[in-house]
Amino acid sequence: MSLYTKLVSSVLFPLHERLKGHDSVAVRREMERTQWLRPEELRQLQLERLRRFLQEVREHVPAWRERFADLDFDPGSLASLEELQRLPLTDKAFIRQNTEQLKADDARGLARFNTGGSSGEPLIFYIGRERVSHDVAAKWRATRWWDVDIGDPEIVVWGSPIELGAQDRVRQVRDALLRTRLLPAFEMSEAKLDDFVRQIRRMRPRMLFGYPSALAHIAAHAEQRGIAMDDLGIRVAFVTSERLYDHQRERISRVFGCPVANGYGGRDAGFIAHACPEGGMHITAEDLIVEIVDREGRVLPPGESGEIVVTHLATRDFPFIRYRTGDVGILDERTCSCGRGLPLLKEIQGRTTDFIVARDGTVLHGLALIYVLRDLPGVAEFKIVQESLDLTRVQIVRGPEYSADAEAQIREVFRKRLGAEVEIDIEYVERIEAEKSGKFRYVVSRVSI
Repeated sequence: MSLYTKLVSSVLFPLHERLKGHDSVAVRREMERTQWLRPEELRQLQLERLRRFLQEVREHVPAWRERFADLDFDPGSLASLEELQRLPLTDKAFIRQNTEQLKADDARGLARFNTGGSSGEPLIFYIGRERVSHDVAAKWRATRWWDVDIGDPEIVVWGSPIELGAQDRVRQVRDALLRTRLLPAFEMSEAKLDDFVRQIRRMRPRMLFGYPSALAHIAAHAEQRGIAMDDLGIRVAFVTSERLYDHQRERISRVFGCPVANGYGGRDAGFIAHACPEGGMHITAEDLIVEIVDREGRVLPPGESGEIVVTHLATRDFPFIRYRTGDVGILDERTCSCGRGLPLLKEIQGRTTDFIVARDGTVLHGLALIYVLRDLPGVAEFKIVQESLDLTRVQIVRGPEYSADAEAQIREVFRKRLGAEVEIDIEYVERIEAEKSGKFRYVVSRVSI
């Protein structure tokens, strides 16, 4: 660790957090202790925190006080984590209907946030200082797993207008002190990509952070230009907010000469999990209870695929309790070889809208179609949109190797997967547009699973 990094990590950033009224430093230190607890010790810690959290929610949050009364639910009597299942699942509709009633009557420093709306209408919600402190601490802890720290030079490749619109003068000064540079990835033109490559080479960051699609796109551009990027001393590329595909991981790692660390979370659900160097996708168990549920809302055991549901224990000011994320994943019953007792996500399969439905009702992961296009020569970029059971649209950016008979191959294989009568509409475009949130999605299904 350089002297400047040590100054930022131990002095400047803690001062920054203290001035904002955040407890991030103390929370991170405690997390670095509790990550080594045995699984049964972590479950006991979760139970104690859950009991205290729900008691405060009952006392201060009108919407949940009413629900607890209707259910005759006493948080103080909780004897196991499984008893959390007595509470109903919640979702975006519940939050929209009860936004004001979900604010704690003694909440301080509530800030308005919203999701990017990648899968529909954005969700407006509120975050208190405790939640911010815990999310910052969780991300900070995970960063240190990879032998990088706040203050090490960092390039952030981000496309969300929410962040890009917040780059005022104060934040620019802060980012300069922390040695963080934001590259706005909402527009990925040839000229922009050339500039991104130049800036990364000039800064020689220790870490990259961004959407996997954006980092993979920059890597592909550098490769096409014949510009080496694996001699810059980059230690790790952190990716988040989208599903990380194997071909993206391989390209980012090969071009930038560093491992890829996957992170999973959201503005609404919080910092849920992050990969360690041994490959385990560790859940932030000190703050989050993660459940996997089936279509009927029944909790599934480790090893079975279902929707990810979270209860965030640092959200007493605006609670997220048994909140349906819309993502699909699998819990792992094993622990990681790194020795941390934190539970693991075995797999994050994507959003429910990343799955497609065949004409006969069979549910398929989007990968069933993605790799049809990924393996075709000359397909530079693509996007698949299932409009209905009868119509699927495909946007393609053609490269020089694209052949005249590719359309027939695409239609043949897609119809084998989706049904012989399904219409496959192929459109050739100059570029694939990102979502309003700045994210890129290979597959979007408008068919309800």
